[in-house]
Amino acid sequence: MVVGIMSAMVNLAQQLKTAGYKLTRPRLAVIKVLETYGEHFNHHQILAEGQKIYPSLSRATVYRTLELLVTLNLVRPLYLNEPSQRFISASGGHHHLVCTNCDRVIEFEQCDVDALAHELAQKYNFQIQSHLLEFQGLCQTCRLPA
Repeated sequence: MVVGIMSAMVNLAQQLKTAGYKLTRPRLAVIKVLETYGEHFNHHQILAEGQKIYPSLSRATVYRTLELLVTLNLVRPLYLNEPSQRFISASGGHHHLVCTNCDRVIEFEQCDVDALAHELAQKYNFQIQSHLLEFQGLCQTCRLPA
C-alpha cells in the first residue's frame, strides 16, 4: 500500500516519439496508465488499467513497453519489499518510509540531500540526475501494543 503524494510522469509519449519509437495504441495505453495514475503501479496493475483503455492490450506488450521505458531511462523499477516491480519516474528524487512488518509505504517529499548530492558530485566528478531514499522500520500501527 502506498501512502503520500504521487507525482505523475509527464510527456512519456513525446519522449518515446522523440527517441524514434512508434506510438502504437497498446503503448499509448500503458503510457496513459502511468501518466494518469502516477507511480508505483506494477505490471499487473498497469495491464488491468491499460485494458480498460485498450481491451486487446497483452501482458507481453506491457512488459515490453516498460522494458523500453526503463532502457530509455524514462522510468525505473522499484521493489519496496515486494516480489513484483513497481515503476517510478527516472528523474528527480524519490523517498519512502517502508514498514518491514506490514509493508506499508509512506512516500514523502521533503528531502535535504541536495547538499550531500552536490558534495558527492564534486568529490567524484559525477553528474547526479536522480536518487532514491528509503528508510525501513516499523510504522505507527505496527509499533502499537497488541
